[in-house]
Amino acid sequence: MEKEFNCYQEAAKPAADDRLGAEGTEAQLDDFVSAHTDYNEEEEEQKYFRRKRLGVVKNVVAASLALTLTYGVYLGLLQMQLILHYDETYREVKYSNIQLEDIDRKVLMGINVTPVAALLYTPVLIRFFGTKWAMFLAVGIYALFISSNYWERYYTLVPSAVAIGVAIVPLWASTGNYITRMAQKYYEYVSYKEEHVQEQERAPRGAFNTYIIIFQTVFYACFHLSFVCAQMPMLFFLNNYLYQHNHTLAGVKHCGTLSHGTLPGFNNTVLQSLPRSVNLIIVESALMAAAFVAMLLVLVLCGSAYRPTEEIDLRSIGWGNIFQLPFKHMRDYRLRHLLPFFIYSGFEVLFVCTGFTLNYGVCALGLEKLADLLMAYGFSASACSSLALCTLHLRRQVPLLAGGLVHTALLVTLFCWAPEPRYLVQAPLLYAIAVLWGMGSALNKTGISILLGMLYEDKERQDFIFTIYHWWQAVAIFTVYLWSGLPMKAKLSIMLLTLWVAVGSYIWMEHKLGQRVAYRLPRIPRPHHSMCGYRYLEEDDSDEPGSEGEGGDDNEDECPAEATSRDKLPNNNEEHLD
Repeated sequence: MEKEFNCYQEAAKPAADDRLGAEGTEAQLDDFVSAHTDYNEEEEEQKYFRRKRLGVVKNVVAASLALTLTYGVYLGLLQMQLILHYDETYREVKYSNIQLEDIDRKVLMGINVTPVAALLYTPVLIRFFGTKWAMFLAVGIYALFISSNYWERYYTLVPSAVAIGVAIVPLWASTGNYITRMAQKYYEYVSYKEEHVQEQERAPRGAFNTYIIIFQTVFYACFHLSFVCAQMPMLFFLNNYLYQHNHTLAGVKHCGTLSHGTLPGFNNTVLQSLPRSVNLIIVESALMAAAFVAMLLVLVLCGSAYRPTEEIDLRSIGWGNIFQLPFKHMRDYRLRHLLPFFIYSGFEVLFVCTGFTLNYGVCALGLEKLADLLMAYGFSASACSSLALCTLHLRRQVPLLAGGLVHTALLVTLFCWAPEPRYLVQAPLLYAIAVLWGMGSALNKTGISILLGMLYEDKERQDFIFTIYHWWQAVAIFTVYLWSGLPMKAKLSIMLLTLWVAVGSYIWMEHKLGQRVAYRLPRIPRPHHSMCGYRYLEEDDSDEPGSEGEGGDDNEDECPAEATSRDKLPNNNEEHLD
């Protein structure tokens, strides 16, 4: 008996050990899988969305700096090359047989005329490449223009100038869309506990306004510094070779409102010595490096505006609809009432860079002061962009109406004033006008972008709306290019009339909105998908028993029918958090 009992005990020991081992393994597994005792779900959620918000801020700053560098390099190189090519001695000594003047005319024509066709392809381009990649492509084309100036020939300069004209409207439309989308995403990451965000429903009207105002202000505060960056080649390189004003302005008789065309009587030789080719290559290499940095900022630091599935949804409404929708949006009376402001926005920015600086500033102070005047304008516009933040506490009409009032006073002043040629005492007044013009420009451009973001919150429409805005602006710039030979009084009269029409039209639009007059928005078709995928599963789970294997022949053709007839995807107006 004792032997049998001992045998049972010895047999039971391994079984008990196995049970204890299994229980120990289960306990260890529970400890590994179960939540850590120090884990705080709410705190981790806050950290996650804080990182998301910082990512959005990084995107806005990177896009703003990229556009600042791109336009600073482009304007700086164009300004330097036009001054060099204007000098008769430079043309004869370095390029006697290639007719630089004719090439420059064709370059300016390519830059100013080509954007007129941009309304036909810009939305298709943005939807095809996506918002971020459209920005990257356009910035790359600007870098291509910089590189073409290493070898100044007809077949390098003119095609690259035409490419710049093609890229102008897509660059600005995609950037406006990108900044507005970042404001919307920031709101969603701030309000992640709100029910409409968690349920992926449309946000309340005006929910994004605060962040649209702040982000557009940040963007334009950075961008207007491009006018300052553009003067670096003049300050550190070209000014060392320029004649003083007594030589360059010797034949100038009339300035300001009495002038006709572009500074008649200006001397054909502005360079007292010719810059060496090696020095020009060094300057152009520095500009090319800055353009390359701008491309890297967009490529590396700018995140996508939409997730891949949302990009697919935006494209799948059909390329024919994408092509037509910009034209259909112009039936909305809000956009029609804003068209005069779009046009004036193009008038004023090119006028300050050409008409005011040449016929007033350079005519009175000399070419060597051109950089100082444009830097005063750029610094003022950058600083005064922050005035648009008043929209956070005041009515949204304030920036546009204040900018219109400032420019009205300046246009009347310029209409009545003819500075004396070569009279340096007038410098303080000219700098004051440049500073005030910068204030008006900042309020104008920031105010329009903020207003468009407020009026058109639907993320499916933003690229169309910003395309319309910047296309009309490009058409206005083309008009200023055509009128360069008109008397200054005629130019100022056209601008003043356009500004008054713009202000009156905008006030009437706000009145109609206050009266709740219905506006007409084109219907954006819902995407129709003919395939099944993880993104578009139906209510019944595809992994449940019987979904494949049993009766598979009967179920093979159900998926396309269901995708096209039953659900047809959720509305794209709903936002999906990462």
